[in-house]
Amino acid sequence: MLEEMKKTTLLSVAAGLLCICSLASAQDKGYWRATSSTATAITGDIGIGDDKVSLNFTPFTIAEIRKLQSAEAVALFSAENGVPGAGFLYRLSVPAAKRFLHHNTLCGSEQTQWMATYAAGRELRVAFFSGSEMPVLTPEALANSTDLCGVFLYGR
Repeated sequence: MLEEMKKTTLLSVAAGLLCICSLASAQDKGYWRATSSTATAITGDIGIGDDKVSLNFTPFTIAEIRKLQSAEAVALFSAENGVPGAGFLYRLSVPAAKRFLHHNTLCGSEQTQWMATYAAGRELRVAFFSGSEMPVLTPEALANSTDLCGVFLYGR
């Protein structure tokens, strides 16, 4: 009886961890409402799928490059260490001439080539970058970056 309870408990824990891992890998996916003033003024709402991001109902192809490390999320988004969340770095191409809300662009006169996300609970933070090189997401590099276009906040 005790052995059977241990097996049941172990299976329950394993199933729970599997669910948490699968949720963490897809946390940024779905439809998000613009909540920050910059998101409201520039992108409007955002939708993230497996291979597309939609900014103000305009779709762009994306490619997931890698998962963000915890230290990168803290440096870029001031995310709290230890708070459950997941972030990803994506490659995309938004032309510099593309205008969004109020005739705003994402990266001024530069093409937007990178997107980093961090989802925790009902909040999504998104940063856009110009430049052909993969952004370095350390406090030092971000403090001196000319490629960081902006950080936007969304909610569910």
